[in-house]
Amino acid sequence: MRLARLTDFDYIGLHAYFLTICTAGRTPFFKDARSVDAARGHFLPTATAYGFEVVAYCFMPDHLHGLVAATRADADFKRFVAMFKQRCAFAHRRRTGTVLWQENYYEHVLRSDENYPAIVGYILGNPLRAGLVRAVGEYPFMGSERYSLEMLSDFVQSAKLPWE
Repeated sequence: MRLARLTDFDYIGLHAYFLTICTAGRTPFFKDARSVDAARGHFLPTATAYGFEVVAYCFMPDHLHGLVAATRADADFKRFVAMFKQRCAFAHRRRTGTVLWQENYYEHVLRSDENYPAIVGYILGNPLRAGLVRAVGEYPFMGSERYSLEMLSDFVQSAKLPWE
């Protein structure tokens, strides 16, 4: 099944996106540091190469949440996600012989950066809500190119998403 993207929006330019990518069959590939490090090793540099800053990310066992913000007027979100998924999936398949990602992904285009703290809080609150840890700082598979761990922990308190 293909998800429809916004028809009147080109996904190019100085925009921010809340992104969720699920693993194939929701298989928990991201339960260990080696798998997460391999995926993160593609996510962060690919974002930079395509003109995005990773505001926050969290690799859950069977999905990735990210908040990315364009840093250039020519930043192309759809190309960034396609290249990240392709590069990461290729390396994963070579290492394990298995398919990593489901066919599509989910995104929400932010209307302004005023929602960053709530979205960051939601993203980083995932391991808490899933019962994987008791405190944000205990979960090793998340981070930010913009905020310190202390700031990230503060955002978890305001985790109600603006579109909920």
